[in-house]
Amino acid sequence: MNQTSFVEVNRYRFSAEALAEIEVNAYAANNWPLVYILSDGTTRRAYVGETTDTITRLGTHLKHPQKQSLTTVHLVSSERFNKSATLDIESSLIKYLSADGRFSLLNGNLGLSDHNYYQRDELYSRIFRETWDRLRTHGIAERSIEAIDNSDVFKYSPYKSLSADQQQGLIAIMRSLVDPDVKNIVVQGGAGTGKSVLAIFLFKLIHSDLEELDLREFSEEEKEIRELLRQIKQLYPLPRMALVVPMNSFRSTLKKAFRNVSGLHPNMVISPSELTQRRYDIALVDESHRLRKRVNLGAYYGAFDKACAALGLDKSTCSEVDWVIRQSSKAVFFYDPNQSIKPSDANAADFEDIKRSPGSQVMTLASQFRVRAGQHYVRFIDDLLNKRLSAEQRFHSSNYEFLIFDELSDMIKEIEHRNSSYGLARLVAGYSWPWISKNAPALHDIEIADVRLRWNSTNMDWINTKGAESEVGCIHTTQGYDLNYTGVIFGHEIRYDEELDQIVIEKDNYHDRNGKQAIAEPEQLKQYILNIYRTIMLRGIRGTFVYACDDGLRRYLKRHMESYKSNVIAFPEPAAPLQPYVNAVPLYDLRAAAGGFSALQLVEHENWVPVPNGMPVGKNIFACHVVGESMNKIIPDGAICLFRLNPGGTRNGKIVLVECADIQDGDAGSRYTVKEYQSFKTHTEDGAENLRILLKPRSTNPAIATIELSNKDDEHRYQVVGEYLGIIP
Repeated sequence: MNQTSFVEVNRYRFSAEALAEIEVNAYAANNWPLVYILSDGTTRRAYVGETTDTITRLGTHLKHPQKQSLTTVHLVSSERFNKSATLDIESSLIKYLSADGRFSLLNGNLGLSDHNYYQRDELYSRIFRETWDRLRTHGIAERSIEAIDNSDVFKYSPYKSLSADQQQGLIAIMRSLVDPDVKNIVVQGGAGTGKSVLAIFLFKLIHSDLEELDLREFSEEEKEIRELLRQIKQLYPLPRMALVVPMNSFRSTLKKAFRNVSGLHPNMVISPSELTQRRYDIALVDESHRLRKRVNLGAYYGAFDKACAALGLDKSTCSEVDWVIRQSSKAVFFYDPNQSIKPSDANAADFEDIKRSPGSQVMTLASQFRVRAGQHYVRFIDDLLNKRLSAEQRFHSSNYEFLIFDELSDMIKEIEHRNSSYGLARLVAGYSWPWISKNAPALHDIEIADVRLRWNSTNMDWINTKGAESEVGCIHTTQGYDLNYTGVIFGHEIRYDEELDQIVIEKDNYHDRNGKQAIAEPEQLKQYILNIYRTIMLRGIRGTFVYACDDGLRRYLKRHMESYKSNVIAFPEPAAPLQPYVNAVPLYDLRAAAGGFSALQLVEHENWVPVPNGMPVGKNIFACHVVGESMNKIIPDGAICLFRLNPGGTRNGKIVLVECADIQDGDAGSRYTVKEYQSFKTHTEDGAENLRILLKPRSTNPAIATIELSNKDDEHRYQVVGEYLGIIP
C-alpha cells in the first residue's frame, strides 16, 4: 500500500522549560492546526486537545490545577491538517482513548454532533488510523481500533456525539431538571434508539466543569445546553447522582465504561436495592422496564422486603419504581414497554401512572442507531411476530443480512464465519431447554438433530467472555448489548398453528421458571415470549440469522424472509462421480473480501465442487467464496468463484485474488481481497522507475475506495495468488 506518511507524532516534556523546545517544532511555530495529548504514565491520566496556537494553549494548561500535574505532551501534526480535520481527529482520539483504557481522560463532553467535511472519509479516516498506530508505538494507546470498535466500553462511552433526536431529548431532560414543577421524566424509545448513550452522556455532562465543556459549534442548542448546565450546577453544586441499572450483567458493563472517565466512578452505577442507602438529587434509570415488583423473585424476596421496610413502603403493592421516586428529587426513566420480558418486571401501569402525573414530562426517541436496516427493520420484526404482515410481504435490505435457515448446522457455520470476519457474532435462543450444564459443565443443554450446544457458562458480561462464540446466550445475557450478528434459535416453546393461522406458546416447553410462574393468562405469557424474541432479534448491527425448531413456524417465517442457500452443498448432484481435477476442483475455506482485506484466515481445503462444462479444470484451478459488495457489478456477494493459481503474464485489467502476506503466520493466517488490477509505471526526478498498482472495486456503491499498492508493497507485502475465471453457478 502507498507508504506515504501523512502524520508526525513528536514527544516532549510538559513543563514551562520545555516550551522553548516545542517552539522549534515547525507546525507549532507557524500556528498550524494540530492535535496534542497531555499525559502522565504514573497517574494514567490524559487530556486531548486541538489548537492553532500551540505555545499559548500549552502555557494555559500549565496553569490549570489538574493538567499542570501531567508530564508529557505528544504533538500530532500533518501538512494535510485543517481546522475541521483537527477537530474531527481530536474528537475521535477522545472516543478511542477513553475506551482503550490506558488513560483516564480529563476531557469534558464533546460537541453534540459529528460534521462532514471535504475528504473526511477518503483521506482523514486513513490519517486517523495512522495516528492511532503511531500512538500505539509511543505507548499512549494499547488496543487496535477494531478491538475497541467491538467493545461495550466504546459503545457506551460518554464521549459519543449525539444525533438530532438525542440532542432534543437531552435539552428536554435538562429543562425538566431545572423546572421545580417537574419530578419525574420518562424517556421512551425502542431497542437501539440510543437511550443508554443519552443517559451516560447526560451523566458525564453534569459532572463536567463548565470551563472544560467543549461545545464547539456554538449553535443555539449548544448555547442553551451550556446555560441549562449552569443552572443545574447552581441547583446541585455537588450533585448526588446515580445511574440505576436493574440487570446485573449490563450493570457490570456500564461500571467498566465509567472506570476510565475523569469525574465518573464505577460506584455511581448502582442496583435498585442500593437506592435504600441514601437519597439522590438525580437518579437516571436505564432499562427501567426491568425494574421489579414482588413476583417470582426467588432469593431476592428477602432483600426486596427489607428495602420496602426501610423506605416505609408496602411490599405487596410497591415496586422498585417506587423506590426510585422515593429516593430521588428528580428521576429520569429510560423506558421501552416492549422489552418487559417476565412477570417480575414492573407493571406497565406503573409507568402509565407516572406519565399521567402532573409532575411528569414524557419524551420519545425514534431514530434507530443499532441495526443498519434502521426503523424499517424494527417495524418489520414487530409486524412479523404479531402477524400483521400481508401474505407476500418480505423484508429486503442491501445493507442488512436477514436470513432463515433450514439447518441449524448451516446457521452455526455462518455465525462462525461472521465472528471470524467481524467479531461479536453469537448464538442466542429462547429459554426452551433446561440449564443442566450449570451444575454439570460436561453435559450439553440443547440438542437439535445432530447439533449439541451448551447455554452461556456465565451470567456476567457473557458476550465478551472467552468461549462465548461456542455457547448459546439467552435474553438475560444479551439484553442491553450490541452484537454484529445474531443467530436466533426459536425453541420448542413457540410454534405456528397453520390451521388457526397464529403463533402459539407451549408453556410446558418454556423453562424459565421465574418467567412463567404466577401468570394466569396465556396471552400474557405469549406477550413476554414475543418480547424476548423481538429484543434478541434487535441485537445485530449487521445481520440476524434465524432457525426455528417448529416446522410450521419455519414455514411461516420463510414466507416473509429470504432463505439461506448454502453455496457449499447446494450444487446439483453430478451425473458422473466427482473426479478431482477432471470435473471438480477444490473449494477452499477462504472468504475473500470484496471490500478491504478480509480478517485473518487459516485456509484449508473444504470440499470438492463440480465445474460446469466449458470452464477450465486442472491442478492450477481452485474455488473460494467472495463476500462483500465492492465487486457487485461482476461478482454477487457470497458467490463461489473460480481462480487460476499463480497466473503469469500481464494482469492489467484482470480481476485477481490478492493475499496480504506480510502478516501471515501459522496461527493467524492471512488476509485476502478480490479486485480489478491496474498498474502504471512512473518515474521520479532522478530517473528511477516505480510501479503504481491499483486494486479497483467494480461496485454500485461509489463510496468503496480503491486500494493503492506501491512497488515495494507488491514485492514484499502483497501477492497475487489467483486470476478470476468466473462464477460457478
